[in-house]
Amino acid sequence: MPDSMRPQTPDDTIGARDLTAWHTRFGQGLVGVFAAMARASRPAVRRVASWSSAHVAFVVFAVVALVVMAALVEGVETVYEGVVGRDGLTAVDQPVLDWAVSLRSPGLDSAVTAFTNVGGPVGMPILALVAVAVITWRRRRWTPLVLTLIAAAGSLAMTIVGKDLVDRARPPAALAVPPLEVSASFPSGHTLNATVLTTVVVYLVLIETTAAWQRSLAITLGTLFVGAMGLSRVFLGHHWLTDVLAGWLIGLAWALAVITAHRLWLTLRERPATVDSRDGILPEGSAS
Repeated sequence: MPDSMRPQTPDDTIGARDLTAWHTRFGQGLVGVFAAMARASRPAVRRVASWSSAHVAFVVFAVVALVVMAALVEGVETVYEGVVGRDGLTAVDQPVLDWAVSLRSPGLDSAVTAFTNVGGPVGMPILALVAVAVITWRRRRWTPLVLTLIAAAGSLAMTIVGKDLVDRARPPAALAVPPLEVSASFPSGHTLNATVLTTVVVYLVLIETTAAWQRSLAITLGTLFVGAMGLSRVFLGHHWLTDVLAGWLIGLAWALAVITAHRLWLTLRERPATVDSRDGILPEGSAS
């Protein structure tokens, strides 16, 4: 059925964009692969749970993505060698921190500390859950909450793995604004978690709202929040700049993986022919 005639549920579009339509060969191939995997594993899965192919594909993709992300985080050991040698991108860490120190004042230090606490292990989950609770209540379905919990769990896992593997020392205590933190420095947990949760919340808001100005506002505020959260960690001397850069990149990659898993779930839920077709590829005209 052509996209213009196919009935849509409220959560499969962002504005005029159909989230179940994959416009690239890579996207269509991804759908085909996971549709085939879902079809093959569905009998075994149904022995323990009455899951649809869409749910199977979501879980499989999320697990594969998390394993891939964890493997990528292990690659930070190579980055650590660059840190020790003070070459490449890490050479900017100390100059940037020195510049941040020169900007400090008692009032500014207090304001930035209050802001950075919002992105901490207590503040950020509360902020995200409040936003998601409102969206969940409005939509009368559990999908927003499930997506956020999965995103948060993966973010926490990658933060722990990264810190344990690299075990990078934080900037000198003499250059940091109290209260000091004692965990390893790489990657910035505040930055990584804020990036993941904010990106997922913004994605959910984009689905929820129909006004273009509201979508633009959500993207702008989300970007500013994530950017400011990372920079606040450098300003306070709690992290090196490269810790924050890693947090942004890893966090964005994981958030996009969760969003892609959600789109796969939507596609296989709304287009069951994807799974029932012989080769698992979307029928012509379903996703161009």
